[in-house]
Amino acid sequence: MKSVVGMVVSNKMQKSVVVAVDRLFHNKLYNRYVKRTSKFMAHDEQNQCNIGDRVRLDPSRPLSKRKNWVVAEILKKARIYAVPSAAPSIGSATKTVDPSSS
Repeated sequence: MKSVVGMVVSNKMQKSVVVAVDRLFHNKLYNRYVKRTSKFMAHDEQNQCNIGDRVRLDPSRPLSKRKNWVVAEILKKARIYAVPSAAPSIGSATKTVDPSSS
């Protein structure tokens, strides 16, 4: 087997992640490209991967029933969305506009 590149879709386990790997192949009958997704469980020793990270997986010996891959490197970290604070300042929240003054 050779290395594959995919996107982390779950990291809820300890030292494990689920990675979705997309592949394109050509359908000769319909003359179109078809996208198929495979999900692999991979070993993440330091728990560094987050959801949305793009990672490269290397094959390894079976580590558990479904885990035969190891995260070799994180190619691109996901951008984490930070929710702005919910309490705006009081002066800007009560600002009113007089329509007759314009």
